[in-house]
Amino acid sequence: MAAVEVRDVHRSYGRVEALCGASWNASAGTVTCLLGPNGAGKTTTVECLEGLQRVDRGMVRVLDTDPWGAPATHRSRVGVMLQDGGLPNTSRPLPLLRHLAALYASPREVTALAERLGIPEFAGTPIRRMSGGQKQRVALAAALVGDPEVLFLDEPTAGLDPHARLEVWRLIREEADRGAAVVVTTHSFEEAERLADAVVIMAAGRVVASGTLAAVRRERTLEDAYFDLTSGGMP
Repeated sequence: MAAVEVRDVHRSYGRVEALCGASWNASAGTVTCLLGPNGAGKTTTVECLEGLQRVDRGMVRVLDTDPWGAPATHRSRVGVMLQDGGLPNTSRPLPLLRHLAALYASPREVTALAERLGIPEFAGTPIRRMSGGQKQRVALAAALVGDPEVLFLDEPTAGLDPHARLEVWRLIREEADRGAAVVVTTHSFEEAERLADAVVIMAAGRVVASGTLAAVRRERTLEDAYFDLTSGGMP
């Protein structure tokens, strides 16, 4: 059974169709990268899977549960990193992470997680005064602290320096290796090439290609396939 299922999903904002029959799966123990230009429908898809939006038609399932209105027992099994962070501006990172850890039955050890992401370097800074990259690190730690079975990461390395980006990639790979289903939205071909077991290429609310990374790039690079498919060409 797939850990994440998207089946013929439609979602509109007024007359604008954000998703037009999107379908794909993500399995436990894998990293699935959603790749596409701005407006492709990546964030809308992930927000439907997180239970932040309700689909107009079709079906989404996370751990065999409809995320819209799902109970706390389900939400505790899912880690979420929003594109805008979603962090309280007046909080400092370590008290925030300890507070979040206290909400879970079996959380990760906060100090070790924070050190892994370099958070002690700016632990005294309130979130509203942090750089974009620092906020990204705290948001990722908040998504990981509950030791989730499914992890949704929306542009997780945006704003990070090269060293921090490599550390985040290692963490994401470790999450999949321990058995989590990890879904990452990205604009970065390098990120998809480095991380993905499977890719989902989206354009104008539709899935134009999906499958294992090897299958999608079998006859050309992922970058060439992406430009061919999103511009209306054939792979």
